[in-house]
Amino acid sequence: MIKFLAKGLIRDKTRSLFPTIIITTTVAIVIFALGFMRGMLNSVFLDTAVIIAGYQKVVTKAYKEEIQMLPLDLALLDVEDRISDLKRNYPNYFWSPRINFGGLIDIPNDNKETRSQSPVMAIGIDFFSNDSRQTELWELNKIIIDGNHPKSSNEILISSKLAKKLEVSTGQEATFIGSTMDNAFTTYNFNISGVFNLNKGQTDKQMILLDISGAQEALDMQGAATEILGFTHDLFYNDNSAIEIRSNFNRTNNDSSDIYSPIMIALRDTNQMGTMVDFSNAALAVIGGIFLVIVMIVLWNMGLMNGLRRYGEIGLRLAMGESKGQVYRSMITEAIIIGLTGTVLGTGLGISITYYFQENGISYAEALEEMALTDMIMPNTFYSKVTPDLFYVGLLPGLVATVLGTMLAGLAIYRREMAQLFKELET
Repeated sequence: MIKFLAKGLIRDKTRSLFPTIIITTTVAIVIFALGFMRGMLNSVFLDTAVIIAGYQKVVTKAYKEEIQMLPLDLALLDVEDRISDLKRNYPNYFWSPRINFGGLIDIPNDNKETRSQSPVMAIGIDFFSNDSRQTELWELNKIIIDGNHPKSSNEILISSKLAKKLEVSTGQEATFIGSTMDNAFTTYNFNISGVFNLNKGQTDKQMILLDISGAQEALDMQGAATEILGFTHDLFYNDNSAIEIRSNFNRTNNDSSDIYSPIMIALRDTNQMGTMVDFSNAALAVIGGIFLVIVMIVLWNMGLMNGLRRYGEIGLRLAMGESKGQVYRSMITEAIIIGLTGTVLGTGLGISITYYFQENGISYAEALEEMALTDMIMPNTFYSKVTPDLFYVGLLPGLVATVLGTMLAGLAIYRREMAQLFKELET
């Protein structure tokens, strides 16, 4: 029976081609819209994680209490051993040490006297390790607008805004003035290897980047780091998983008497990010739900109109002796075939489009520059994200809505009277 109905649909394109095209297009739009919204929100989370928080952050308990002051004397020790433990216990994440510190940057003139100075926010990142993905996360190939990557521990990258303020360029010398881990006064000479621009408003206004080995040498912090950041391998933030890992780690390392014992902080625990995570999840659910309802109504109506248009055919089939139940079941079977075909094609098309923009993204750099954002960290390129639920979410509008619309229209079959039927056939 199904084979017979399928042949009929193939031969009668007015009953199959247009509905299939509509379902395919609609399902593809739904999948791409959901994938893009999810990826766009994840892009915001990832940028915040890269610059500030990580998806997970491990610090000492004492450092957490004074984290705004960047207290180097409360940093983590034996970082390599801690990272080995984290990799073993939480293999779904990759872990990288970091040192956040502040101080002054001094630019000398030809006579080695101060020509210009500025406070700086410096970030020591693990650029040089073989398995490090920090170059990828920071997108150094994209953000460096002049010069090259640091190639040694005494080379730094300076933001374009800070370079303009200090009137420096690549190849010049800069002296860092600050305090060591032991609160001793320190000065350290760096060479400026490159100038970068994050394209995220004023986020990098006073920022310099360097390899963590250079920061450790300048601050007498060998084997130490202020924090260890963790990221998922696919760089997609799952809040439920992050909460579970954080809770598990903190239960395992629950030593209230040791202020230097490690504690894990999830992304949602940083700078009120929890409110943003909850709001984004709720917004995604509401927007996605509304979009799905609208699409389902459209496809429901298509199934309904398609059934109403075939009342003449239905009447003829009833007059030829086919039972009402047989006609009704055959209409539903046809709707399932059309809906399933359109859903499969639409899912394939939607996931293909979503995957393309997951790899290439959509650039909003010019628009964000015009907005002149000052505090919020916003990505300049948004990427969609292919997630497992996109492989089956199209069944709801593509198959269920189409079949329900056909079922509703087909109920009229049981109200057809033979006297009315013959009257219709006569005309």
